[in-house]
This record gives sequence, C-alpha cells and structure tokens, in this order.
Amino acid sequence: MDPVFFFELSGESKDMPKAEAERCIGAECSRHSVTGSGPGYLTASFPEEYLDGIADRIALTHSIGRYLGAYSPETADDLSNIQLPEGKFAIRAKRFEGLMKDVDSQKLIRDIGNILSKKNDVDLRDPDIIVRMQMCDKVHLFIEERAVDRNIMETRKVGERPFFSPISLHPKYARALINLTGAKRGDTVLDPFCGTGGIVIEAAEMGMKAIASDFDEEMVLGCRENMDFYGLELHDRGVIDIRDIPERFSEIDVVVTDPPYGRSTKTGGDDALDIHEIAMSSIPKVLTQSGRAGIILPYEAYPSSMDLDTVFKQHVHGSLSRYYHVFKQPRSL
Repeated sequence: MDPVFFFELSGESKDMPKAEAERCIGAECSRHSVTGSGPGYLTASFPEEYLDGIADRIALTHSIGRYLGAYSPETADDLSNIQLPEGKFAIRAKRFEGLMKDVDSQKLIRDIGNILSKKNDVDLRDPDIIVRMQMCDKVHLFIEERAVDRNIMETRKVGERPFFSPISLHPKYARALINLTGAKRGDTVLDPFCGTGGIVIEAAEMGMKAIASDFDEEMVLGCRENMDFYGLELHDRGVIDIRDIPERFSEIDVVVTDPPYGRSTKTGGDDALDIHEIAMSSIPKVLTQSGRAGIILPYEAYPSSMDLDTVFKQHVHGSLSRYYHVFKQPRSL
C-alpha cells in the first residue's frame, strides 16, 4: 500500500493551492489518489519515489510529509499507536488562519510530546524528526519530509533579473499557473506574451521545453538574456504578434501566459481587450488536441474558442483582482 502524504498548503487563495497540489501529483505520478482535504491541507497517496519530483515543482505548498493522522484535542491518547522513525523529535505547531481558537496549542504540544516521548527522545534544538502539527478542522500530524524553499523563487523575481520590467508575475504564481495546467516534464510550454521571461524561466526550471514569443523584439532579447543568466535553455523563440503565432508554432502541449492589460503595458497600439480576444482565438490553434492553456486576466472569461476547465480569483488590491484560468480544447475540435 502506498504511503499517505500531507500537504501543508499556503493561504494565498481559497482553492488554488489545493488544485495546484492535485495537478502536481497527477503530472508526476499516474498512480495516486487524493484521500482528503480541508482548510489549509490536502492528503494524497502515491509511491514515495515521486515525492521529490512533486516537491521540486510545487509553489503554493509550505511543506510535505508522511501523514500520521487526524485527531481531536480530546482523543490525543489515540497517538499511542504512532510509530516514529528512529531518532530524536520536536513538534512544530501551526494554527491555520485562526482556526481552533479555543484550543491551547502549547498544552496540546505538551500532551502529544509526552505520548510520543515514550518511544522517542525529544530534542527541540536539533531534532532528527520534525513532527508538524496543523490545527484546522482537526489536529493533523505529519512528519515533515520536504519543505518548499520559497527563497529560491525570490532569487528569480523581476528585480533580481539583469533585464526587467516593473510589470512581471511573481515566480511562485508563474510556477503555480504552469502547474495548474498539469504540464509534465518534457512538455513544450509557450508564452506568447513572454515579456522578461518570468513564465518560461519557471517552465525551464521544471524540466519543460520553454518557448518564448512577443511582438516586442526588446522583450524577446531580454527574455533570452534572463534565461542565460539563470543557465536555462530556450527551446525556441520568436518576435511574433499574437495574431501570427499559429503560422510559427504548432503541436504545443501547454500555453501559459499573462497578457498585457492596463495603461502602463505595451500593446503595440491595440486595445488590451482586443488583444485578449485575438489571443483566445490564436492560442487553441497552436495547441495539441489534449493541450491546455493557463491564462491570467483581470476578469473572468468564457471564450467560445476554448472550454473553461477551472478559474481561480486572486485579490490583488482595491478593486483589482486577477483570474487564473485553465482552458482546454473545445469538444467540437
């Protein structure tokens, strides 16, 4: 029987971290099952050898580990059946978004620690095993095996690149959007509004064949400069208007893009909404029959050229929100 793993999700969006975790698992491993989910977590069963591949690509998860089970504060005695690996342990607790406010987390840590310490010694400073305790709908315990290093993605954000524009998607959201499409390692990933290359950088980092195009030659050259800076390969590139991408590209597995919108973006003189409409027409023409498109827009879109798979709303500030769409080829094609 495959082990069950606990995914400690981030809180950036109500549903997007859970969906990203599910798509990452599915992209890396054909044999898997989601066994549970709730506020701030997802549990899934899959062979352990796929854990590294999933952890290396996921963006909206804090940590992943072997699931020990769910308990209520009143049934902590059930923990006596837990078997920790050999070594000293420490418990780290987190209350997800203020849930279980009436529970004394420190007392709970002491109670659980007393039970687990009957078989393993405690070492709070340098433990061999970190037992994570997530307090949400219940008290969930898991042995942390992979912590997602957010600092690595911070080194690739726009201000750290040699060529940059003030408008660029943060690496963790670029990566999350790619993951939401279910893109696999080795897939071709095209960004037809590549800008400074934030999306194709993340695609290449995840082992995909990154393809960049833009109507602005300066952006394409700058994107190439940034890819070189990080030691990444561009599978293909071109200075191409969004109208003309079907003449240049075909059989693309995944299109992932953040099209221009707003007054401060370059649009070549076209209205941003017109560009979006043209993009929605052009993108399905370059995709494979099973291909998908991840597109960020400042509104929820339902184009006739593609079927909407999922959409997630991200509040930015004030009245501005971004909608992360995943589209698939229409059934009629």
